[in-house]
Amino acid sequence: MSGTVATMMDDSSIAPARLARWRWAWASAVWAVAWALMVYFERRIGLAQVAITLVLASALAAIWLPLVSSLATTVAAVLAFDYFFVTPKYTLRVDMTEDVLLLLEIVVLSWVVSGLLARGRVLASRARRNARHADQMRALGDALREAEDPLQRGKALHMALKDLLGQEPKLLLRSHAAMDGEASEVIAVDAPNADELAGMRHCMRLCKQFGPGTGCEPELPALYLPLRGGEDEAFGAALIPVSQKQMAAPDALTQAQALCDQMGQLLHRAQTQREAEAAQAHAQGQAVRNALLAAISHDYRTPLAAIMGAASSLRDVGNKLAPEQRERLAQSIVAETHQLSRLTDNTLQLVRLDAPGVKLHLDWESADELAGAVAGRARRHDPDRRLKVWTEPDLPLVRCDAVLFAQMLENLVDNALKYSDAPAPVELTVRRQGHHIVFAVRDRGSGIEPAWRERIFDVFQRGDWRSSSTNSAAQRGAGVGLAVCRAIARAHGGELKLRQRGHGGSSFECWLPEEEAPRVEEHDSAMNGAPT
Repeated sequence: MSGTVATMMDDSSIAPARLARWRWAWASAVWAVAWALMVYFERRIGLAQVAITLVLASALAAIWLPLVSSLATTVAAVLAFDYFFVTPKYTLRVDMTEDVLLLLEIVVLSWVVSGLLARGRVLASRARRNARHADQMRALGDALREAEDPLQRGKALHMALKDLLGQEPKLLLRSHAAMDGEASEVIAVDAPNADELAGMRHCMRLCKQFGPGTGCEPELPALYLPLRGGEDEAFGAALIPVSQKQMAAPDALTQAQALCDQMGQLLHRAQTQREAEAAQAHAQGQAVRNALLAAISHDYRTPLAAIMGAASSLRDVGNKLAPEQRERLAQSIVAETHQLSRLTDNTLQLVRLDAPGVKLHLDWESADELAGAVAGRARRHDPDRRLKVWTEPDLPLVRCDAVLFAQMLENLVDNALKYSDAPAPVELTVRRQGHHIVFAVRDRGSGIEPAWRERIFDVFQRGDWRSSSTNSAAQRGAGVGLAVCRAIARAHGGELKLRQRGHGGSSFECWLPEEEAPRVEEHDSAMNGAPT
């Protein structure tokens, strides 16, 4: 996992006894130098310079000493100054009023300076601590964003809490599948025992911190913090084995809870995003189902009405009609039935191919025979004989579901005939291109606008993208034909592409990966050895 978490190191937490010794050593050195200078100045300059040196030494010593110690040493230094330098010397009695005022002024000035320095030291320490807190929050945020799963994010929070309080924490995170209860959790780091696990679940359920320093069950040997994503919802809990003494550090509990809340808010956002995506997917699915039902009901109604009208005419007035009129009515029934059958097949195949785990009935087929069969069926509905077929010689066998593949080619040919007006030809070609077998249906129609060249493969997109066609059949259909064609191509491991032709028109091309067909003897032996 990338990303680091800043280590929390405050002045009060780095070897306190050693730090105190160094502070007193520096203060003692300042006072030693100051007294040497005071003795020197008293002999050569006078009492005023000695008093100024005393104030300066008191201010410098206050940089390292705590406030109370600084005030006490200042009082002791003033008394020593009175004893050694103020007349009468070697006594604490003061005869002159101006000397009394001088001593009082030295004490007050030294105390004010010491107080200001102590206050500045506290503020500086607090600023450093706040800066470290901010750095740690930022580093944890970076680590959480870079992590990809709850376990990695838990390790980032584990490191941050350990650096803050110096103890190994234990974490309990809700899994993605258990956001509404505690049936399943992910133990991120250092799995707790049964008692600790019960306490962490209790902390999650109440969304409340308890343990040392919290004011709630402070006698516990560990600190329990919820990973809050909201006011009343926790997405996990942290257990940190600390004592009441360890929690005495300023803002330690606040910072620890802030780190946990940062993790909880991230989990909350992830849950909200998953719920939003699920709701959007459900809404889109519902919209697709509604649109499918509406489109199918509308497009079923047109051929059914035509069939019913023609059949009713034949039944009621058939004897009064001329033979050519009866023939036209019969042809209308056949054509509309063919349209209805194609619509039904496309709809059922689209639903089938979208289902998970769909299996195709694959076998080795001849590309020439597939193209010839499709052309034969299409020409029965192509009175102008516009469909032309060309296949490259010596093409290898293709492994496909013959029924589905033929349906895809028939849909493409039917679209090309509908969206290109006579006498423009429509070509069905099969060729080898690299390691692919390419089945192409090409027309000389008006082409497709650039904005529609991907949308036409979506469900319910039809007609408008070739509005210049005068063929009325082009305005019919539920708009599922090309969506079914692409689904069939992808189910075979191929891809359906649209290519604009240089001299006008479009070429819909199914690129099917070329596979090495088994030799005849291997195929026969496999068939003979297969159980019946």
